[in-house]
Amino acid sequence: MSQPASAVPGPADGRELADIGSLLRRRRVAVAGCVLAGVCGGGVALATTPPSYTATAEVLVAPTSVQDQLNQTTPRQREPLNLDTEAHVARSAVVAARAARSLKAGDPETMRGQVTVSVPPNSAVLAVSYTARDPISAAAGAQAFAKAYLANRRATATQALAAQLKMFTAKLREVNATLAATVAGLARHPQGSAARTIAAQRQNVLNRQIHTLTARYDALKTVAVTPGAVISDARPPGAPTAPSLPLYLGSGLFLGLLAGVGAAVLRDRVDTRLRTAADVERLTGLPVLCEGENARELRELAMAVARHLRDGGELLVRSVTPGTDPEPIADDLRVALTGLAPIWVRTDHSARADAALLLVESRAARSKQLAQAVRQLRRTDTAALGVILLPSPAELPRPTP
Repeated sequence: MSQPASAVPGPADGRELADIGSLLRRRRVAVAGCVLAGVCGGGVALATTPPSYTATAEVLVAPTSVQDQLNQTTPRQREPLNLDTEAHVARSAVVAARAARSLKAGDPETMRGQVTVSVPPNSAVLAVSYTARDPISAAAGAQAFAKAYLANRRATATQALAAQLKMFTAKLREVNATLAATVAGLARHPQGSAARTIAAQRQNVLNRQIHTLTARYDALKTVAVTPGAVISDARPPGAPTAPSLPLYLGSGLFLGLLAGVGAAVLRDRVDTRLRTAADVERLTGLPVLCEGENARELRELAMAVARHLRDGGELLVRSVTPGTDPEPIADDLRVALTGLAPIWVRTDHSARADAALLLVESRAARSKQLAQAVRQLRRTDTAALGVILLPSPAELPRPTP
């Protein structure tokens, strides 16, 4: 069972990183191929993606004094208008329909997807950006949306103002009718009577209401609807804003690197061929005691075997790779063991031996074959001392003619 992360010491983390680095070095061809494919894919996507242009028009939003969505002014929010609400209004279906009518082309819903509205910090400005396939259409779209937003804002404020004026007119008409009835009934009451006094007081109240309503009506009549103004017209951009070369190539590089690491890990798990001594030790845990048929290495191997079998015994040289003859190595070991210890070297693995050396041909054997051979040795209580790694025929130097 693996230890929790907090219990793993620092050197283990370093070894894990070293193992990952070693894995990537072993599978560098797969990693490089995936990275190259990712970059090429990003380049193909960059070349096949049609360019798009973005133009921006800036609109200064002014309070209309008629049903404005206001915020409390604070050091963080310095503008009284709720510009987040106005940004949503600028992208609404009503504004898109107005912009489409002004351009006399295009679907309003499609145009809504091509416009973005942002609010610079601590300002009363809306940045209306429009994206199209050519710079002229981008500038025309941004300008159309900016003007459509202002026209919609003016129309909305005008309608709200007209509704308020209509309401005050109706209220004044009602109060005037009530006042006329009160004045007409005042003459029917005798002087000094309580009814005449009440009627007089009611007349005064109605006169004050008429004065107040008239003042508010006159104030509304003088309100000038100022929705704002376009302070920066949209201009055709000189260069496309998309596709972005760093974005496409960087994304391709990242995805290729990610795929390369995944392919390297998968290839390392699936591929169990024993190519080098490091592969043998990594996949099986057995040490490689000798590589090739070098006389010096065989002599050192013979001394290691003699140290293990101090009192003599039987040494088994067993081939793991099918088709590899262990007799030449066994003969060389018999010669190298001469005078070191009474050790009988044999290649017949049907009987029990005291120790064994496993003969592996590079690139021809797999870790499962080596593990199976070790398990068979354990059934006969034969200790596996290590591995003799022989080069494959393709790795041997060719004789010169």
